[in-house]
Amino acid sequence: MSRLDDTFDALRARGEKAMGLFLTNGFPNPDATGPILHALDRGGVDFIELGMPFSDPLAEGRPIQRASARALSHGVDLSDTFRTAEAFRRDSDTPVLLMGYVNPLLAYGLDDFCRDAAAAGVDGLILPDLPPEESDPLCDAAATHNLDVVFLIAPNTAEARVQIVDRRATGFVYAVSVTGLTGSDLDAAPTVDEYLQRSRRLVDQNPLIVGFGIKTHDDAMRLSRHTDGFIVGSALINHVEALWDDSSHTDAERLDAVEAFARTLKHGEDTPAPSPHETAPAGTP
Repeated sequence: MSRLDDTFDALRARGEKAMGLFLTNGFPNPDATGPILHALDRGGVDFIELGMPFSDPLAEGRPIQRASARALSHGVDLSDTFRTAEAFRRDSDTPVLLMGYVNPLLAYGLDDFCRDAAAAGVDGLILPDLPPEESDPLCDAAATHNLDVVFLIAPNTAEARVQIVDRRATGFVYAVSVTGLTGSDLDAAPTVDEYLQRSRRLVDQNPLIVGFGIKTHDDAMRLSRHTDGFIVGSALINHVEALWDDSSHTDAERLDAVEAFARTLKHGEDTPAPSPHETAPAGTP
């Protein structure tokens, strides 16, 4: 059993939806990423997508494009991402998946990449530009190092292909809510609901998680009626960007606001802070 499996089992037993949150490594600056991840953990995140900054993030809208560009301007690379994951893992058992694009992994070497990711405490990989039909080399390397590989489906994915994705994926199947980029507005409710209901019927080997366009607790609850949980990225990136670009906030205030954002996203407004469940990492700004 992986950390992801254990997490989904525990949530299912409690009748809860999983909340995954995406943050680009090195954003808003390399020193802030780690403390933000711990703030998200305190806010109740169930798994984290740690973005690997890339110059051509083809599935991303402007917020995550900006986050990648900002991280790359600090010289952040794959080795830095491994170090961030490793430091987070020392203080938390929350699953971490690396999300990015396949070219940097090919340049690094697939087996070397999977080995180093696993050694850093990473649990899985999400690569939007890797077709399942061409994924054997990565899947083999990932399996060798006990990493899950998540594949994506979209509203225009044929039913037969959804079933192929479900057979190839481990960890979960990522249901993109819109035929667009991250941060896009959600389509009309009946259209999204029909797509997710159809996907729920077809995906029977993995949890089904929905993402793209979710900005609020209400969005998350509406879409996850037909799934096992939801993922939010651009809304968090926008929130972090606004906090760190506003010099009137202290770092402690910023991290409190990030924690509250995560808690509200999952549970709604006026949710009391839970009892601390982790040791605050040394060097938190």
